[in-house]
Amino acid sequence: MPWALSTAVFVIIWWVLLFAILPFGVRSQHEAESMVPGTDPGAPIRHRLGLKLIVNTVIAIILWGVANWAYLTYYVQS
Repeated sequence: MPWALSTAVFVIIWWVLLFAILPFGVRSQHEAESMVPGTDPGAPIRHRLGLKLIVNTVIAIILWGVANWAYLTYYVQS
């Protein structure tokens, strides 16, 4: 895959996957019944964004590898 196409595909996969992963594991203040005065009840207690970014990147690399393999196998050799 050319580097520009490869980079574009990876960035698209990464961003779409990020929006799919963000809601997992989030508990709101309302669900935990530990409200901080002046905040929204739906605000997360712990968002764990660093862990989600790492997991997102690992999964995106795997999916990019599958996309690259499919590109090389079915498009280049056709």
